[in-house]
Amino acid sequence: MHKKTTCLLFLFIASLSFSQNKYIKYVKPIIGTQRMGHVYPGATVPFGMVQLSPDTDTIPYATNSKYNPDVYKYCGGYQYDDKTIVGFSHTHFSGTGHSDLGDFLVMPTVGKLQLNPGTADKPQSGFRSAFSHSNEIAEAGYYKVKLDDDNILAELSASTRVGFHQYTFPKSEEAHIILDLMSGIYNYPEKNVWTYVRVVNDTLITGYRQTNGWARTRTQYFAMSFSKPFIEYGSKNFEEKQVYRGFWRKFNQDKNLPEIAGKQIRMYFNFKTSDNEKIKVKMALSSVSMDGALLNLSEITHWDFEKVKNKAQNNWERELQKIEIEGDEDLKTNFYTAMYHSFLAPTTYMDLDGKYKGLDQNVHQAQGFTNYTTFSLWDTYRALHPLFNIIQPKRNNDMIHSMMKHFEQSPHKMLPIWSHHANDNWCMSGYHSVSVIADAIMKDIYTGDKNEALDACITTANKRDYEGIGHYIDNGFIPAEKSGISVSNTLEYAYDDWTIAQLAKKLNRNEVYEQFLKRSENWKNNFDKTSGFMRPKSTDGTFKKEFDPLNTHGQGFIEGNSWNYTFFVPQNPNALVEAMGGKKTFTKKLDQLFSMHLPDTFFADTEDITRDGIIGGYVHGNEPAHHVAYLYNWTNQPWKTQEIIRKTLKMQYKPTPDGLGGNDDCGQMSAWYIFSSLGFYPVAPGGNEYSIGSPTIKNAKINLENGKTFEIKVNNASDKNIYIQKMTLNGKSFDNYSINYDDIVRGGLLEFTMSDKHK
Repeated sequence: MHKKTTCLLFLFIASLSFSQNKYIKYVKPIIGTQRMGHVYPGATVPFGMVQLSPDTDTIPYATNSKYNPDVYKYCGGYQYDDKTIVGFSHTHFSGTGHSDLGDFLVMPTVGKLQLNPGTADKPQSGFRSAFSHSNEIAEAGYYKVKLDDDNILAELSASTRVGFHQYTFPKSEEAHIILDLMSGIYNYPEKNVWTYVRVVNDTLITGYRQTNGWARTRTQYFAMSFSKPFIEYGSKNFEEKQVYRGFWRKFNQDKNLPEIAGKQIRMYFNFKTSDNEKIKVKMALSSVSMDGALLNLSEITHWDFEKVKNKAQNNWERELQKIEIEGDEDLKTNFYTAMYHSFLAPTTYMDLDGKYKGLDQNVHQAQGFTNYTTFSLWDTYRALHPLFNIIQPKRNNDMIHSMMKHFEQSPHKMLPIWSHHANDNWCMSGYHSVSVIADAIMKDIYTGDKNEALDACITTANKRDYEGIGHYIDNGFIPAEKSGISVSNTLEYAYDDWTIAQLAKKLNRNEVYEQFLKRSENWKNNFDKTSGFMRPKSTDGTFKKEFDPLNTHGQGFIEGNSWNYTFFVPQNPNALVEAMGGKKTFTKKLDQLFSMHLPDTFFADTEDITRDGIIGGYVHGNEPAHHVAYLYNWTNQPWKTQEIIRKTLKMQYKPTPDGLGGNDDCGQMSAWYIFSSLGFYPVAPGGNEYSIGSPTIKNAKINLENGKTFEIKVNNASDKNIYIQKMTLNGKSFDNYSINYDDIVRGGLLEFTMSDKHK
């Protein structure tokens, strides 16, 4: 089963003590629908390696050796409708439709020691606790909740590499802090390969855990420090079958043993507490070693929780100030929540000294760049990385350096597909790192060797034994018999090839340009002019007879149907318009997409799609058609783009607990919102043009890293005035419904005059 990657991350704020910061106060994370609520309302800093958050249940990945569909709701570890918290773990994904992580779960308790999490219906049967949203606060960089069963106040904050916990205990002779080294997201008994813990002294422990999950060979090291010495400690190994136990039986392995190893371990640390006594915990992570985690622990050298919280929130405020907008309160809430989500991933993946675990499982030294991981590229090439090229170019440059190191270390000699924690999980289709790389080089952002980057793109695009690339090269399409997602792959490869062609042209490598420009036209081989749809082809070159353009299964597409994928030719909309019979026919087809009724049966078995994320037959809650509303700009009715954009912004993004119509997908959904609210969107990353939509902001100022500002002014802005009557750029009128990247980074003023009537 193909899963859409990437965990929705709107925090819910039940009660909020607004900070003095100008923009953080608008970050009211929206959790999404029941099926899409893959959220972790926790503590992190922008692009942080630690993403500390409550987990609300222990749903297994499989039941009776079969996939458990309920686990899908827990991609982020947190479900808003749950009534209990199991503990607080240190790594999470934002809005993914598949998952991993959830490392090193910590839980404070009092009373009789319990080393089982218990069950949601009987929380007092284990160490989990009931909680109420009325006693929960979530802000950027800060989380607070009362654990009702034990009357403990839990507070969380973080730096880049360290999670900081503060637990306020009642008076107790039996206070405990539990470290669950078994717990994980999308968990199953065989996922833990090995765990090791060393108790250094009565305030410090170190260790690691190796897991076999979405990332097949992932090792996470830690250093855990307590503000108060523990009185005693112990552990329990829950492994059901351990045939060989060696001679460790000479020791009491359950209590006060300073060296612990096994597959299924939970530990406890005992304290005596006075009323309202605060015990603080620092948990530092490393991909390299326990010594690396100890080094990273020095990122926070004190025990002042408020100082850590304030620093984290100041970091967020600095990032949120990159775009300053004017608008009503709901708009600001949506906008700055979207910016918050957009700065959660990719995540930092190196120690303070620059060392990191590479794809070859060796330790490498990052020189002159920050190494990143969590590349959900099928999603984020569309809008997130293009957004970074405007407001985070230095970081995006580092991200591309990280991708190039991935290529160097890859035994397959491929750029990342979907990579995290020194692994590629190979999820989704296309080789969209080439789009991210080409887009940055076209905009003169990447500081590395451009020709070397192009060579890596070419090598990746010619990997014949990966996902039908050999068939694609030989035939110009992938036969349906060879792949269940033959059409999706052909369309996405064709777009990626176009980006390679643009890069080759910029670098004056004309032979490569001609080769890949020709490959970029392969979409035509799956377009059936008779039906007007993209559809699968058999090996003999004939279209597959059994075909339903509404169905998402067995039709050659991944996480979408032909109605949405038929418009996936972002590299050449004019050619698609012509292939469909001209602007009039093309417009009619777009109209039908946005106005039809898509029956529930066509997405009932697709986890990533719900009714909330659909407008007509257009699935905004998934990514493949994110550019489609802008395609009216290639017709004689561009005002329809303005109409659909406004409708989508209003329907799919709301400042409520169920306000997002799909997975946020590591920031892609949010980046779409940011671009579209500002009034323009990158239909084809790899080119330098942005297509005009319909701005919802009143005014905006983009503070560029080069010190310049690009301002957007909207005259007659209102919910009613959705149509553009006039556009000027630096005082000069234009009506071609696109602006150039250079127009933005040079600084200037884009001015819209709006009306309730279209032109």
